[in-house]
Amino acid sequence: MFKQIDENYPRKEHFHHYMTVTRCSYSLVIDLDITKLYAILKEKRLKVYPVQIYLLARAVQKIPEFRIDQVNDALGYWEILHPSYTILNKETKTFSSIWTPYDENFGRFYKSCVADMDTYSKSSSLFPKPHMPENMFNISSLPWIDFTSFNLNVSTDITYLLPIFTLGQFKMKEEKITLPVAIQVHHAVCDGYHVGQYVEYLRWLIEHCEEWLNDSMQIT
Repeated sequence: MFKQIDENYPRKEHFHHYMTVTRCSYSLVIDLDITKLYAILKEKRLKVYPVQIYLLARAVQKIPEFRIDQVNDALGYWEILHPSYTILNKETKTFSSIWTPYDENFGRFYKSCVADMDTYSKSSSLFPKPHMPENMFNISSLPWIDFTSFNLNVSTDITYLLPIFTLGQFKMKEEKITLPVAIQVHHAVCDGYHVGQYVEYLRWLIEHCEEWLNDSMQIT
C-alpha cells in the first residue's frame, strides 16, 4: 500500500531543493563483517545470495526514507518494498531480473527466493517473472569483483527515488570475511543520517543472525 506524505513533511524544503535545484543521487560502499554469519550458513547448508537479499530487504522495511517514492506526482512511501534482484544464466552469461515477495519470516522468504531462482535460472529474458510489482527496489550482484567504489548513472525522464544496492565479492583476510555493498540513494528523500541508520540496522541483523536464522528450521 502507498501512503501519501502530508504537508507536515519535515524534509519538504530539502526535497524541493534536491529535486529542482541540485538534483543528485549519491552512493557509498560499506564492508560488512559476515564472518559469523557465513560460518552459520555453511553449517546449515544455506545459500548465501538469498540470505543477502533477505538482509537488504528487511533493513529497507525498517527505514521509512528508503521506501519514499512518487506515484502519480504524489509523494509518499510504500508500506512494503519487495526485492528485485539479478540472477545469471550460466550458459548464455546473460542476467535476468526477478523478484520475490518480501516476508519477514526468514524461512518462508528463503524458500520462495530459492524457488524463484531455480525457476528462472535458465531464462534469457531480462524480466522473466510476470506481475512485477510497482513497490519494489533493486539489487544487483557482482560476485566476481571486489570493489571499493561503485556508482550507477541513472538517466530517465522520471526521477528514480528508491534505493539501489550492489553486492560485491567476499574479501577474506586473516580468517575475517567481509562483503562490500554499494548503496545508492536519491538525496531528495534520503540524507546521510538515514543511510547511517540503515547500515547500523543491517549490521545489527548480521550480528544477531542466530535469532532470525532460527526460522530456517521451517525450510523443507
